[in-house]
Amino acid sequence: MPTIELDEETVERLDALRVEDESYDEIVTELINIYEAEELTLFHAGDEV
Repeated sequence: MPTIELDEETVERLDALRVEDESYDEIVTELINIYEAEELTLFHAGDEV
């Protein structure tokens, strides 16, 4: 697995989003899933013109 370095501001923003003992891996995976879901929604919304 690759190592990613984050600046202090990004870590603070991730900490603000974390729930209980959620790992950074879990929160990043959740954010990616949300991004992909929104991307698919926008893509399909364009098909209904």
